[in-house]
Amino acid sequence: MSQFVFESDINNLLKLDAPITNGPLARWQRKAKENNSASGSMSTSANTSGLSPMKTTNRSLNASKVVTPSKTPGKTKTPKSSKCSRVQGTPSKAGGDRYIPVRNAAQMEVAHFLISKENDQENESPTKKEQQKTWSLNLNGYDVNQAKVLRMSGKPLCAPEDLNLIDWSALNYLAVGLGNNVYLWHAESGNILLLVQLEGQEDYIASVSWIKEGNYLAVGTRNGEVQVWDVERQKRLRNMVSHTVRVGALSWSSYILSSGSRTGQIHHHDVRVAQHHVATLTGHTQEVCGLKWSPDGRHLASGGNDNILNIWPSVLGNDAECSPLHTFTQHQGAVKAVAWCPWQSSILASGGGTSDRFIRLWNANTGSCLNSVDTRSQVCSIVWSTEYREMVSGHGFSQNQLVIWKYPNLTKVAELKGHQARVLDLALSPDGTTVCSVGADETIRIWKCFAVDPAKKKKVVANQSSVLHHGIR
Repeated sequence: MSQFVFESDINNLLKLDAPITNGPLARWQRKAKENNSASGSMSTSANTSGLSPMKTTNRSLNASKVVTPSKTPGKTKTPKSSKCSRVQGTPSKAGGDRYIPVRNAAQMEVAHFLISKENDQENESPTKKEQQKTWSLNLNGYDVNQAKVLRMSGKPLCAPEDLNLIDWSALNYLAVGLGNNVYLWHAESGNILLLVQLEGQEDYIASVSWIKEGNYLAVGTRNGEVQVWDVERQKRLRNMVSHTVRVGALSWSSYILSSGSRTGQIHHHDVRVAQHHVATLTGHTQEVCGLKWSPDGRHLASGGNDNILNIWPSVLGNDAECSPLHTFTQHQGAVKAVAWCPWQSSILASGGGTSDRFIRLWNANTGSCLNSVDTRSQVCSIVWSTEYREMVSGHGFSQNQLVIWKYPNLTKVAELKGHQARVLDLALSPDGTTVCSVGADETIRIWKCFAVDPAKKKKVVANQSSVLHHGIR
């Protein structure tokens, strides 16, 4: 008979529907047992548990390994049977449960999309992407495609990122926009000068750009103003108002200053005349976040949050004549990174945002794409080297690094890591050796990327000596 009893007990344990009495008791059972022990009645404690006693026959299987969890603290409901408590799972500590924060369904959908978007972007249609963007704006107040911090609620903590806040002049001054101020840092002396201080409390610097000669600085603001400052006299020369919203991108071509705004419009300003607004370019449906004139002044490149890259002619006149030469829609993310090749003025490099991550090379004369590379991270800015056939790109998630690329095959030369958040903007020193990067981690870093070509350096020194000798005579 003993073997049948043993087999029956094993079957009961495997079914998980038989009561277990030789495991740890629940807190309410222990209290009842202690109260009954004080009155000398041990039998009552066994009855209050509501469990049928198991037989006391010796067993080779140790049933005490199956632990019954205790009741959740703070609740006074009638205790459940051991069968129900086993379904809930064993808590990490006796007498308590792990705390699990409450998340609503909408927030969990956004979190799931952020986690999975890196892997399935290529399978999504443009219609689905626009739908997800609309949902995100309605639910969270920001676009999850541009989110860099996984947050379950509220608006993003970081400042607007589609801005161009640093530029390096030919006179070796680095202009930096911080809040409602613009600071100048002289790379040789190390002196720092406060040049601009906006008066409005809600206003802030949205873009800065040096004229080619380096003596004038253009400043775009959140309120839509475009200011021109004389650095030597530390005086504002002009305050040009034509936009109604922030100006996040600026670029010079001789006396023409072009400004891109949040409405998607680009304005040409002739800084020599009173009626400065001479042309309007309408080719973007969202904010213009990248704007660059070619070195020869023949073409203007503009990138927008609408994922469109436009190349415009240098023709100035009425709005009917201002239409793009080429419109490229290959990028699947915001096009903030635009840069012209310094030694071949018809070659343009562009980079896409989080949903795209590609760097592409274009021929402005033919409108063809020369090459492309998947960088596997958001492309925020691009600068070309003036000494070598290379360029540098700044990136966001996940490495927040700078990458040096070989032109034209776009092979990776080196990676420069140091920023703890996305690289917002890049600037190249006037001698072409140093790259400055500003990050969302609120740091500015200086990188010695390129050495001066010895042969070119000797040639420059020889020319300077010749000029000096001629001047003395």
